[in-house]
Amino acid sequence: MKISSLFLMIVGVAICQQAISGDKNTVFKAGHSSLQIWNLGEVPYPAGNTPNPERIELGKMLFFDPRLSRDGNMSCATCHNPLFGWSDGLAKGRGFKSQELGRASPSIINAAHNSMQMWDGRAPSLEAQATGPIRSSSEMNMDVGKILKWLNSEPTYARKFEKAYPGEKIDADSLSKAIASFERTVISNDSPFDHWVRGDRKAMSKKQISGFKIFSDPKKGNCVVCHAAPNFTDDGFHNIGLASYADEKPDVGRYAQKPIRLMKGAFKTPTLRDVTLTGPYFHDGSAANLEAVIDHYARGGDVKTNLSPDLKKLSLRKSEKSDLLEFIQALTSPIKPFVLPVIPN
Repeated sequence: MKISSLFLMIVGVAICQQAISGDKNTVFKAGHSSLQIWNLGEVPYPAGNTPNPERIELGKMLFFDPRLSRDGNMSCATCHNPLFGWSDGLAKGRGFKSQELGRASPSIINAAHNSMQMWDGRAPSLEAQATGPIRSSSEMNMDVGKILKWLNSEPTYARKFEKAYPGEKIDADSLSKAIASFERTVISNDSPFDHWVRGDRKAMSKKQISGFKIFSDPKKGNCVVCHAAPNFTDDGFHNIGLASYADEKPDVGRYAQKPIRLMKGAFKTPTLRDVTLTGPYFHDGSAANLEAVIDHYARGGDVKTNLSPDLKKLSLRKSEKSDLLEFIQALTSPIKPFVLPVIPN
């Protein structure tokens, strides 16, 4: 039996409220037990798609193979590039024939920990999301049937699929599972903040710790109301009052999937892990840098129509904004060399 998205949203809000009330008891000291809610934990995966090296290798090849697009010039990595924090560095993504898309390309960092995928939450899992851009006429614009015919006839891929999913057909299901298996390896959990939570007193500076207090304080930043433990997201949807919501025909976001008034103009809360690598920011790419993001929230948003009840004008001094920025920068894990896959000729 499927749990409704509305129920998940209500549960998420309850968990957030519990986390916020717990902030009164938070001890901002490296390794303290009250901080352990921020440990990210093991990467979850669904039954029937247990990660293993063969599945990850296959998924990596498929993720970077441009032949999965109609023109043979776009891969999943075109919009989710490791050079740009697994996004594309653009305010809005580019799709088929380089047409500008309606939203920024979301990073896939820690997407494995999301309960729903995409800005509007229309995909319930990485597997469900994996072939969405491939099928989309505005993105990779490819007939999955043609891809499957080619994969079955290409010796290297046929062999890789048999090793990764022995006894299973090369079909849309195994294609999605392979790509999702690779995406689950794109994880950030080794930041200065993570080391501080685990007990390293030198991992964060005094300014960063001060910033975390501001981040957590309901009377200051109140950021934790949406960017909750452990992945710095509540997996919820919020209208944050972006200027673009005043457009004549604004993007209604989650409302297109769940026509509930509160969801009109609401978009998924992105993780803040590795956020320094993933600009521009917001679903419309309207914030060029993190300073602009902080200023937006400090104003309490720009368009007040259907504004999330969690968004309120903040009273932050310049030094507090600076500390908050320092803390957010402490959420980025060290960048490691990434080896591109070798795909079949």
